[in-house]
Amino acid sequence: MDENRPIFQQIAEQIENDIISGALPEETQVPSTNEFAAFHRINPATAGKGVNLLVDSGILYKKRGIGMFVASGARARLTAQRADQFSESYIRPLLREADKLGITPEQLAAMIQKGARS
Repeated sequence: MDENRPIFQQIAEQIENDIISGALPEETQVPSTNEFAAFHRINPATAGKGVNLLVDSGILYKKRGIGMFVASGARARLTAQRADQFSESYIRPLLREADKLGITPEQLAAMIQKGARS
């Protein structure tokens, strides 16, 4: 756990990561809030808050009396959201800095390809 961020957000992100990786496929049940609480040694209400973030955003849905499930289309929505966040956090600042330094898009692409080979 990262002490700089609220635990409930980290629980939500862990579930998102499991959905994106395929560890939690769409239409499968996610662990209960009590299971998350026991695993992370946190209050069940804190775990529930993280799960409810994903319910509110439509990533998870409740089956009354059964538990929480991954919604259809959740993986695609999460990967699209993460791609947008990646662009905002990394690509745009990279392009601004490259522009300041006079690095052309072609030079930047070559730098990225070289870095990927390393």
